[in-house]
Amino acid sequence: METNDFFEDAFEYTYHFNQKLIQLFENEKEAIPEKSIQLLNHLINAQQIWNERILGTKPSVAVWEIQTLESLKKHNKTNYNQSLRILKTIDLSQKITYKNSTGNTFSNSVQEILFHIINHATYHRAQIATDLKANGIAPINTDYIFYKRK
Repeated sequence: METNDFFEDAFEYTYHFNQKLIQLFENEKEAIPEKSIQLLNHLINAQQIWNERILGTKPSVAVWEIQTLESLKKHNKTNYNQSLRILKTIDLSQKITYKNSTGNTFSNSVQEILFHIINHATYHRAQIATDLKANGIAPINTDYIFYKRK
């Protein structure tokens, strides 16, 4: 599998399970713990911020900003499409210099950033699953291999 194909597949997986989580949150609206709401918003906001950093635009959302579930659905779709456009138009070895949320300057390749986006989302979906389970809500299985078995 080529690098771009891998990333396309990984972003499709990320988009798919973010949407599934949003659906679960809609179905269990009154029972979803605040921590899970914060984490879901954070992982979607972070992808948007990283995409904007790669594209050289000013971040349009705060990393811990809370949005409506309907807004999260739209942002998740936009993030997915934007990440795919980045894959098709920007050299993965290109270095991106950016400031983090505390104002420190760093530089990473597009490939490193894209891998971070996927890994970051997986990490926080696992935290959400743990939080949901601790609060009596059955989490969805977001393991990549189960996604590939569909």
